[in-house]
Amino acid sequence: MTVADEESALLGLAPVAPDRTVAYGPHPDQLVDLYLPRPGDSAPATARGPVVVLLHGGFWRAAYDRRHLSPLAAELAGRGLPVALAEYRRVGAGGGAPQTFEDVAAGIDAACAALAPESPDPSPVLVGHSAGGHLALLAAARPDTPVARVLAVSPVADLARAHALGLSCGAVAELLGDGPGFPARLAAADPAHRPPAGIPVTLLHGTDDPDVPLELSRRYAARGPATTVLRELPGVGHYAPVTPGSPSCDALIRLLTSAV
Repeated sequence: MTVADEESALLGLAPVAPDRTVAYGPHPDQLVDLYLPRPGDSAPATARGPVVVLLHGGFWRAAYDRRHLSPLAAELAGRGLPVALAEYRRVGAGGGAPQTFEDVAAGIDAACAALAPESPDPSPVLVGHSAGGHLALLAAARPDTPVARVLAVSPVADLARAHALGLSCGAVAELLGDGPGFPARLAAADPAHRPPAGIPVTLLHGTDDPDVPLELSRRYAARGPATTVLRELPGVGHYAPVTPGSPSCDALIRLLTSAV
């Protein structure tokens, strides 16, 4: 698969329906889809791992929703992991700062409560892709976070640099609201300036990512605590790491299941 083919390969997968969906608020996007480990899967019930909360990307815009990560959610559930695929309010449909950030925190709490019977470990692993990687890193920095570890895939890990580069036609300014007070909002929402304390963070990033440059993960890792690890994927673009069946997605799955 070439880098140019990665997006069509992911979006060409049929969405997988969840086992059930729970709401954590009145807005139609305040939802969490639950994917439960099934009898006969590769990991027996006694070996099930922690709750995995998936956060999708799309540069925080309402045009992109969680469905493209449903095949990954189902794949992880098939490996014995209880999975929550979280939706949240996004720019253009009631989201942006601070609503998007508030929803992610509430969605994580709702996922943990809903999947508690499925896992012996109450502390979730956050897996975020692209803008979802930014949201995962930011959520893990909450003072009261229940998060055990973070796997940020192709993440917008340095928000100031993403804004300076004008990624996706000014997506950062859209998220935070351009105008008076923007520098303060940018600093508050930038995970590069708010690393999670004592929480292991793994960044998984393709060297040929055309949408979110590898530079952002390298900058985060260079400034991050000793619990931060960057794993670069040679020749890989933006979408393959979250596309089941690709070698780079296999690497993601190994990182999640190796501790189970």
